[in-house]
Amino acid sequence: MTLVQMQSRPASSDLTRGTVVDVMEAGGPQVCDDMSVEVALSVMDAARTGRLVVCDLDGQCAGLVTQTELTAVRDSSASTDRVRLRDILCDHGSSVSPVTAAAEAEHTMRLLRLGAVPVVDEQGRALGVLALSR
Repeated sequence: MTLVQMQSRPASSDLTRGTVVDVMEAGGPQVCDDMSVEVALSVMDAARTGRLVVCDLDGQCAGLVTQTELTAVRDSSASTDRVRLRDILCDHGSSVSPVTAAAEAEHTMRLLRLGAVPVVDEQGRALGVLALSR
């Protein structure tokens, strides 16, 4: 099964005040972790985005992948068409609650050098993405 779920984005994000839910992006496409790297790159290209929220078969957020990461895997000499997103997800623990103070989330993301993290509800479902501006 391959799931792709599209969501819209708000116009801007300001991490200086409010909570994460006030400043998060809707997240763009959400895909299932059984999707191949090549198909995920095609979804990114079609959606004109540089990242995807990855969910497991139960709809739980498994992580976030970027175009740079997927391109590196695809271009690797060890890559095959059988490599699935679940095989390459590195950091399953990086996510943020929608009720976290935006400034606190920004501080943590900068310390951990994360450009974006999934925003996850109490049931582990992805609500969107919190991204730092460059």
